[in-house]
Amino acid sequence: MIKQHIESYLESSKQLFSKKFISVIIISIPSAIVADYYNIPLAWMLGPMIVTSIGALAGLKVKMPKLALSSILIILGLHIGNYIDQNLFNQMINWIWTSFIMLIYIIVCILIVSKYLQKFSGYGEKASIFSAAPGALGPLMILAEHEKTDLSQVATSHLIRLIIIITVIPFIIVNNTGSDALLLDKFDYMGQNHIHLILLIITSLFFIFIFDKIKIPAALLSGTLFASGLLQITDIASYKLPDASINFCLLILGASVGCRFAEKTIKEIANNSLHSIVATTILVILGLIAAYVATFFVDTNILTLILSFSPGGIYEVAVIAIAFDLDPDFVAFHHIIRLLFILLTVPIFLRILEKLRNNL
Repeated sequence: MIKQHIESYLESSKQLFSKKFISVIIISIPSAIVADYYNIPLAWMLGPMIVTSIGALAGLKVKMPKLALSSILIILGLHIGNYIDQNLFNQMINWIWTSFIMLIYIIVCILIVSKYLQKFSGYGEKASIFSAAPGALGPLMILAEHEKTDLSQVATSHLIRLIIIITVIPFIIVNNTGSDALLLDKFDYMGQNHIHLILLIITSLFFIFIFDKIKIPAALLSGTLFASGLLQITDIASYKLPDASINFCLLILGASVGCRFAEKTIKEIANNSLHSIVATTILVILGLIAAYVATFFVDTNILTLILSFSPGGIYEVAVIAIAFDLDPDFVAFHHIIRLLFILLTVPIFLRILEKLRNNL
């Protein structure tokens, strides 16, 4: 097992120097700079995402190495970890109701959107359920493959939805707050105890390994969050990463979304686009309703709640929450809960579907 991990790491390390990844960086950095020049919200995510998506669909050979993506997910976890303290744990008792609202939101989403996809887009019953779930593309693809479902329909639906969500949300936030992403502060980063950073990284890697073994969703983020919170609350270690590192996270995340279109065709995307847009609209409306209901149970910024109930993209939404300082801990917690609920409810829906079919 250890040998396999080492071989996987070495293979991913080689990919960092491959032409496919270098091509991603070459087109991503200029696109981010141009987007930033025109004051596009989250320019370092949207610029690379759009350009890489177009390049991938046009036939450009692009690839996002797992090591590059993993590294920025750990960085995200360390950033959010700075928000974790004892007061946060005291607040979690108030999040029980918003977690319950999340569960109801997921069930309603699957029921309504799956019916729409079956009736109007010709999706099969199983493919419609996988496509209707508001997030968890990775685990759902594994389940979909096991269930002999059309993977192309599921993947394309989720990818189009993700692009819509992370393109629209930054504009909504900017237009409703009048603020852009966080400005760089004058914190003395070099004056920190750098041993703490090493300790945080080692502990994070340990818990990522444990969480991955016990199948906790989003292990890279949740493991780092747990390690960071544990060390910070116990006063063992704390470390503030430079705010500029968020731009690096944005670029890699944006480009990684675009790279997912590498095996797609324009015709395939076009065939799924209209119904994916309608399905996303339904999911967003349901998310807005859930966010509004949640305002009766928690005293939290409505934009934070909208992010928390946005359908999909845990890592992308987490980095948006950090960039706009919208309670990243609250947002990350609810998206991890959402992943758990989806992995719990989708198999139940499939089981019910199987029973109904057997009874006919």
